[in-house]
Amino acid sequence: MRAHMRSVASLAGAALLAVGTGGAWAQAPAAPPTPPPVSAAPAAPGKVAAKVNDEVVHDAEIQQVVDMIVKDRFRLQPPTDQQRRELRMEVMQMLVDDLLMRQFLAKCGAPVSPADVEKQLKDIEKSLQEEKPPRTMADFFKQSGQTEAQVRASITNMLRWSNYVKSRLTEAEVRKYYEENKEFFDQVQVRASHILFRVTPSASEGEKQVVLQKVQAVRAEIVAAKLTFEDAAKKESQCPTAAQGGDMGFFSRKWMLPEPFAKAAFALKTGDVSEPVQTELGYHIIKVTDRKRGEASDFEKIKDDVRDYYVEEMRQNLVAGERRVAKIEIMP
Repeated sequence: MRAHMRSVASLAGAALLAVGTGGAWAQAPAAPPTPPPVSAAPAAPGKVAAKVNDEVVHDAEIQQVVDMIVKDRFRLQPPTDQQRRELRMEVMQMLVDDLLMRQFLAKCGAPVSPADVEKQLKDIEKSLQEEKPPRTMADFFKQSGQTEAQVRASITNMLRWSNYVKSRLTEAEVRKYYEENKEFFDQVQVRASHILFRVTPSASEGEKQVVLQKVQAVRAEIVAAKLTFEDAAKKESQCPTAAQGGDMGFFSRKWMLPEPFAKAAFALKTGDVSEPVQTELGYHIIKVTDRKRGEASDFEKIKDDVRDYYVEEMRQNLVAGERRVAKIEIMP
């Protein structure tokens, strides 16, 4: 049950990136990420939203998750139509990733015994009975919007993933990951401002070059002290942080921002202005305004957390690799 809720939280967190880039980028994860279970797709007949190789994602599946996120994250104020559209697109992409993982594990994951699945079900049932007030499995199926067959399939895929990870996870690899990401584990943070020049995913190379030329021209004015970074952000940036001169607050080296952005920011000294940096949103000019040195960490004390982060990054890299070779079609 806890694993199921982590999966929903993962979807919600990712979806909020699309809802409000500036604010969402400045929020640290509440806990080390763990590989979310690869859930079974609900048997939802009706309109097809996407095709992934020879399987489909139904519109009803997307709406189900969107409704759950809206109920959990928009309690005080309903989302705008634009927020709903962006949230829906993000959820669809997450469900495509989920399906890619299920397809990969069906091909490459080790077989899972029925006894192991039954044990997980019994553990869920025991956990439900210990709640106050206690709940039954029927309550769980109803409240999670899943059938017993879907929960069994989800558990099967979760166990396949666990077995896949165990066969590749060594102490040496985890320690290497720790050393390569010591800034993150030492909780070093930087504070940065940015100017975002958006580029749509469908933009041609010519259109990208036009935007890039503008980025370079604005950066040249900043470097030549003809324009302050803050004024340039207020005038040019297409991010909600523009009103604050592009200020994004403090953030960690990993997990809070796209890798190209974080890598570029942490490579800068305080006061430096970056060359144009490209992410999935477009081009950025970054200025680091402050830095927190953090505190030296002890691998032996946090190695369980390090392992969790390592496994999550393994999952993300695997999905990215599957996306490169998959046949994915998004329906109009």
